[in-house]
Amino acid sequence: MRLTDIPAVAIPDILLPVKGTDLSKWAVIACDQYTSEPEYWEACDKYVGDAPSALRVVLPEVKLGIETEEQIENDLKDIASNIDNYMNSNVWDKPLQGFILTDRATSLHPSRRGIMLAVDLEQYEFTPGNKALIRATEGTVLSRIPPRVKIRANAKVELPHIMLLYDDPGDKVISNALKHNPEVIYDTDLMQNSGHITGRFIPADSDAATGIVNDFKSLISADGLLFAVGDGNHSLASAKAHWENVKKTIPEEQKGTHPARFALAEAVNIHDKGLDFEPIHRVIFGISRDEFMKKAEEFFGKDNMADEGTQSFIAVGGGMDDQKISLKNPPHMLPVGSVQMLIDKYELNCDYIHGEDSVRKLSASDAVGILVEGISKDTFFKTIEKEGVFPRKTFSMGEAFEKRFYLEARKITL
Repeated sequence: MRLTDIPAVAIPDILLPVKGTDLSKWAVIACDQYTSEPEYWEACDKYVGDAPSALRVVLPEVKLGIETEEQIENDLKDIASNIDNYMNSNVWDKPLQGFILTDRATSLHPSRRGIMLAVDLEQYEFTPGNKALIRATEGTVLSRIPPRVKIRANAKVELPHIMLLYDDPGDKVISNALKHNPEVIYDTDLMQNSGHITGRFIPADSDAATGIVNDFKSLISADGLLFAVGDGNHSLASAKAHWENVKKTIPEEQKGTHPARFALAEAVNIHDKGLDFEPIHRVIFGISRDEFMKKAEEFFGKDNMADEGTQSFIAVGGGMDDQKISLKNPPHMLPVGSVQMLIDKYELNCDYIHGEDSVRKLSASDAVGILVEGISKDTFFKTIEKEGVFPRKTFSMGEAFEKRFYLEARKITL
């Protein structure tokens, strides 16, 4: 691990499988995907077989809904054992100190570029209104942290699916780094028709690495923000909670560079053309359109609901025409935030739905669909700076098969 001039960024010691490993079987999608589709993970298991694979050192969250506590405990023991076996049998090559530039291709986008780096958990906060260099983008559900801390506490390495966003309209960070023609260090198809990924290595002591750090430094906003968490917020929060536990048990001289203080993550430019932001709509059950409108008028104020306001969303379903609801003085910067405030105020029975067609299908005489606009990349960071965090389920980054795959690893124990 090498520290840099930016408190938030460190140059990691990255573990990759030894040459000759079938990376199409090694790399596996983030554990929090396909949680209602056990058949997806069964297909992964069948495809991997006895080959070395990240599948054997992570816990797919689909298991949390179908296995007993005893089975989960056994899974965690197996993960720890598999990590030990992989380390003792040299499945991982010697660690490489540096950054990795990633380039992910899918059937939807020919390229999405990122940088594998380490972040200092002391510079990350998920409490609303904080001014940390690394900030959560949505509310953190504290009950989701302990199970993840338990997994991390029992593991000697981490494999991340955390994706951080940074605001680089000119695309200088990666474009400048690519001018140095970094070496291709992996190049593989991904299982289950999830596309292809290429990694290029930037050694820690290279001019390219220095340039990356300097370019990141220039992107820190006047508000002190560098990275916003796009995916894996609860994983990052769990890593921080684990570090807080470790910190209590180690000597003072180890606290500055202990590997548990850092987390491996992929940083992606929010303006990358391969990164889509999809809105997450709402369906409110157990309420008619008329009842919903009465609550909306009560919450927002009848005089505030104009034909052409500064913000709007659309109510659908119930056998009625779509109804545009506009607000002159919305309570939140985002339409989805204003809607969520109403939902929370009246504790309405709400589900969060991807896709307009699904919303319309679910909306009926006793259910109201709410269609909201997607968040703009140009106002994303400004909204975080003003509002603190987004309402829960504000946005989704791409389709499930476009999510990060576990490929790189990093040791988190001494």
